[in-house]
Amino acid sequence: MPVEIREVRTGKKKRLFIYFPERLYEKRYPQWVHPIYKMQRSYFDPGKNDAWNHSDVVLYLAWRSGRPVGRIMALINHRLNKFRSTNEARFSYFDCINDQQVATALLNTAEKWARAKGVSCIIGPLGFTNTDTQGILVEGQEHRSIIVSWWHPLYTPSLSEEAGYRKEIDWVGYSIDLTENTIPAVYAKIAKRVLAHTQYELVEFKRRKELKAFIEPVFKLVNESYAELYGFSPLTDEEIKKTAANYFSVLDHRFAKIVTLNEEVVGFALGLPDLSRGFRAARGRLFPFGFTKILRARNRSKRLDMVLGAIKQGHRGKGLDVLMANSMYRSAIDAGMTHIDTHKEQEKNTKVRGELERVGGKIYKRYRVYRKEL
Repeated sequence: MPVEIREVRTGKKKRLFIYFPERLYEKRYPQWVHPIYKMQRSYFDPGKNDAWNHSDVVLYLAWRSGRPVGRIMALINHRLNKFRSTNEARFSYFDCINDQQVATALLNTAEKWARAKGVSCIIGPLGFTNTDTQGILVEGQEHRSIIVSWWHPLYTPSLSEEAGYRKEIDWVGYSIDLTENTIPAVYAKIAKRVLAHTQYELVEFKRRKELKAFIEPVFKLVNESYAELYGFSPLTDEEIKKTAANYFSVLDHRFAKIVTLNEEVVGFALGLPDLSRGFRAARGRLFPFGFTKILRARNRSKRLDMVLGAIKQGHRGKGLDVLMANSMYRSAIDAGMTHIDTHKEQEKNTKVRGELERVGGKIYKRYRVYRKEL
């Protein structure tokens, strides 16, 4: 049956675009987790998401027999291309039924749009910045999704590959079992030595409001320390403020570890209890009772999800990673957590991966970004 690709031009169709995965996955796949739709609506609102100001963006829906059967977003982040001296387009929010005709039609339409803009390749799934969700889940579909991560059925990677896309880069997610034996004895010794013989300070928090003053400095450090990472796009000051506000709304002060030197933030690690069961129970809606369901799930969670972490150039290799890890593991064990999801680590980041494997981490998810020359 024929497939028709239509550009999203109205608020009604944009809402359909945002909620489409719920129609596709919710009843079929218990591993899929709803996003927080309030945040999604802000993301797709040019008046609330400053990234639209320096990007060309288009949204498409695939239709068959009068029903939506797929979606895709294509974008060109001009500030990113200038920053990285590249000439690329990105695709994102790619979801469709298990049908090669539909997938190819969506991807080809995104490619045609990008080609008309004069770019040389298209890669994805990637959003505007590194704080956006990245990659198609290619391994680990049996596990529930975590915050700021997509979940895709087993068929999605092959749909992309059959349309001519090839691997660009992988991220891997580790699972770490937490017991009293998880933390190597040497970690405590290193942490003690760092605090005793340097001017570094480990900042921990007793109340959530104490964390607020550190959030914007943390994301300024993200801008600085992530510059060498694949696909990084720097955040503007306004984007930092909005991203910080979004993260602060869900962060748990117990799992925020910050290192300062002369009151400057030079390292941080942020985690939060697994919220996926709460998101699923709330169906991504905060009101009228969704927020209560999310809080209940957070309080019952046995898994800690790592979200972000960084150490400033010039301060790496000085034991700050061990200092924060030692404290994070201790806090997680004290809170009754039984395991940790490390979120995503670039496949080639052997140093970080080595430390994760040192504490018993095992790869249980893999996310892939694909590329196609135009």
